[in-house]
Amino acid sequence: MLKSVLSGLILTVLSVVALGGAFVSGAQAQVQAQNAPPPLEAYSASPAVELMELSPSGDLIALIAVVGETRAIVVTNMATGELVFTATVGEIKVRDLRWIGEGRVLVITSQSRSIPTLGVPLSELYFGQIVDLEKKKLVQVLSNTPDVLAVLYGWPSIRRTPEGEVLFARGVNLANGQINLHQIDLKTGRGRPVKIMTRETTDYVVDGQGEVIAMARYVERSGRWTLMLPRGRGFYGAWSVDAPVDTPAFYGMGRTPRTIVIGADRPDLAQQDLDGETPAVMFEVNVDTGEWTRLPFEHHPDSLIHHSATRLLLGASREEEDGTRYEFLEPEAARRWRAIARAFVDKAPRLVSWNEDQTMALVFTDKNESGLYQLVNFDRGVAEILAQSYPEIAAEQVGAVRQIQYAAADGLEISGYLTLPPGVDDPSKLPLVVLAHGGPASRDVMGFDWWGQALASRGYAVLQANFRGSTGYSRAFLEAGYGEWGRKMQTDLSDGVRWLTEQGIVDPDRVCVVGASYGGYAAMAGLTLDKGVYRCGVAVSGVSDLRRMVNWEARQEGGRNNQTVRYWNRFMGAARFNDRALDALSPAHLATTVEAPLLLIHGRDDTVVPIEQSRVMAEAMRRAGKPVELIELAGEDHWLSRADTRRQMLRETVRFLEANNPPR
Repeated sequence: MLKSVLSGLILTVLSVVALGGAFVSGAQAQVQAQNAPPPLEAYSASPAVELMELSPSGDLIALIAVVGETRAIVVTNMATGELVFTATVGEIKVRDLRWIGEGRVLVITSQSRSIPTLGVPLSELYFGQIVDLEKKKLVQVLSNTPDVLAVLYGWPSIRRTPEGEVLFARGVNLANGQINLHQIDLKTGRGRPVKIMTRETTDYVVDGQGEVIAMARYVERSGRWTLMLPRGRGFYGAWSVDAPVDTPAFYGMGRTPRTIVIGADRPDLAQQDLDGETPAVMFEVNVDTGEWTRLPFEHHPDSLIHHSATRLLLGASREEEDGTRYEFLEPEAARRWRAIARAFVDKAPRLVSWNEDQTMALVFTDKNESGLYQLVNFDRGVAEILAQSYPEIAAEQVGAVRQIQYAAADGLEISGYLTLPPGVDDPSKLPLVVLAHGGPASRDVMGFDWWGQALASRGYAVLQANFRGSTGYSRAFLEAGYGEWGRKMQTDLSDGVRWLTEQGIVDPDRVCVVGASYGGYAAMAGLTLDKGVYRCGVAVSGVSDLRRMVNWEARQEGGRNNQTVRYWNRFMGAARFNDRALDALSPAHLATTVEAPLLLIHGRDDTVVPIEQSRVMAEAMRRAGKPVELIELAGEDHWLSRADTRRQMLRETVRFLEANNPPR
């Protein structure tokens, strides 16, 4: 049954067009837009394809397909269209998909689970499975490894060594407490320890020979970070720095086999990038000589791109207001990406995957459409549409997204996006939903946002502002958010409402605020700390009591002196642990001042913001005699990973908005 469904869902090439040696994407999927908008289920459903990856040769494609709530790993032969392998992975969450050579695929999943016998509270636990295409079976990573939990500790590494493809993964040894690096038997999943590591070993880099060439050591209480490099048969501390909050980070191998990439604050070697969010600069470090060299990126990158086989550094990407900017250090990769950018002009293409010789590339676009995966073939000079993310939503049903900029009350420039209801070209006096992003050190981006588009489809304009404290702009912009929870971070949102009102785009009397995580806090703060702007608020998985939240983090981390607590105290503006000054910024302590109805939605399995945060707010509102609803989502985590509960969240949100802020 599953195979027949997948055969119809996956990999129907809709068209192939070549023009003047440049790639031209095929015709869009022919889905007729209806007078009525798509059902909310079309937006809340998981994307039909969640992940997709080219094999090293480019002959095969592996992907995660979603049918209802069930996810499946699918491997297809590109030349014949044959389904080489299909297997369900169940209703668990799939986080990553990577090839191990041409014959195996690594699938990384996660589940919200506790292990009471080991004293592990409800946490997000990660697991690895190896798909063996020849034997048509799945093997669990770290399976049957003596005394070691079959749970991944950090992200695994894949390397092509002279002996073939090798998978490395860290696992917790219950007998001695070590978290060693293991080489995984690809046939059985069993691990063999190859490097002793402890909890203080926070990261590592393996070279192309399968040897550990760098380790990072971090002492939580002191905040001391140390770069460990090889010397003889051991390792030595090559460089240390006090980093109580912003620690240096590894980013894999460099441009040569004996170099690694580190993001670190080294004012003695280089000035910080003006467009970076932290003082960190990207350096290439020679592990034999200890020499540091600044990488020649024009802009501070968000992430790095490595070769699929050698794992050497090719380039980097950075999220900007009009899409993802790519910068390649390797000339041939740069030339090929320029060809793709020309072919997909005005589409803001994103690179998903390359094959080993870079003759094929998987590209994703979702600007003014609901998401398309396309395969670029350089040898044939064509681009082929492979799959849609949301096949029930036609391009004509996608609301136009405009980039906007406005000045906050103190003059700081705020950028963001305004999504209009589908078919609206000349907006005037529209009802508005302010949709605040989480983080807060995160950002909204250009492209199809299922939540924003769902609200726009119901007749609302949707404002997504990258308020101060958001990433993607500069360190000064990020730091402008420190201590501004409920203050300027909040008024940055309402300043956007006022600007849209001045432009005549929205009706200031028909505005509500919605958000998740930090955005959930912003929704509650909009009704308590920034009064008179919103007719209603919807807070999903939000923080209502800041001091209680930090204290919970301390309990989770086993003490107050840790990096997580230090981070939140800095961002929230607390002078010390358990600082009662945070109560004045906590909506749960201000419920008596609320003058608009509030809807609270929270997943019971949330491991990031505990559900007690919404329960505390609901109880405070009830005691104050204020209108409040609390909806608890069974089996849901912080990220709304399940389609059925995401659907419930969206239905309840739209119901609440339409009752308290009718779109027409």
